[in-house]
Amino acid sequence: MISIKNQDEIRAMREGGKILAEVMAKLEKEIAPKKNTWELDKLAEELVFANAGSPAFKGYGGDADKPFPATICASLNSEVVHGIPAKNKIMREGDIIKIDIGMKYQGMFTDMARTFAVGNVSEPARKLINVTEQSFWNGLEKLKSGNFLSEYSKAAQKCAEGDGFSVVRNLVGHGVGRELHEDPYIPNYYNKKYQDYRLEVGMTLALEPMINAGKHETVLGKDGWTFLTSDGELSAHYENTVLITEKGAEVLTEV
Repeated sequence: MISIKNQDEIRAMREGGKILAEVMAKLEKEIAPKKNTWELDKLAEELVFANAGSPAFKGYGGDADKPFPATICASLNSEVVHGIPAKNKIMREGDIIKIDIGMKYQGMFTDMARTFAVGNVSEPARKLINVTEQSFWNGLEKLKSGNFLSEYSKAAQKCAEGDGFSVVRNLVGHGVGRELHEDPYIPNYYNKKYQDYRLEVGMTLALEPMINAGKHETVLGKDGWTFLTSDGELSAHYENTVLITEKGAEVLTEV
């Protein structure tokens, strides 16, 4: 069941989403060759706490053997999502890096991700980054109260595959707000096995295309968290928390 947020909850998510977007903008300025991802994570945590928030990812999966140890996910090149920051995980010229960050603010969660170029990247890498973002916006155009969630999935898939890329199948978007992960599952491609939903005002969703340059299949890394492309090709990720309204979908994780 998809939860409907009240006005106080929406206000908190608007404020939290704006703060989170500002944190991401500051992280982007620190991306450069020879820097390590541990430094990005340390800065992200400092900024989240300085703005009266708390990291959503750090300690996530706390009932498992290996809860997630960081504030951000930092995924390089063929790493799709959930990459763990580390001092020896160094960005190099031509890399692409995905930063995924979530925050709890006044009891409500917001979640977002971006893919950034490290220095000068190849034209195919740049195209992958751009098409992944465009998949999100094409899907977003289909969302408003009364429409079906699958319209987002179809539009995002059409955009990515139309440019020769593939959509990750085993990782999906999700509801967000009172919890980091809520109903429903939101695939970035159309599949009848996923329950479809008619959208209502007050629903809050984390939409996040994960698009590969090669095959759509992924493998789980030895750390138990990081997903990588099965063929070693590049992957890009773009995510926002959005609010369903009568007129469309409002992006909450924007400055």
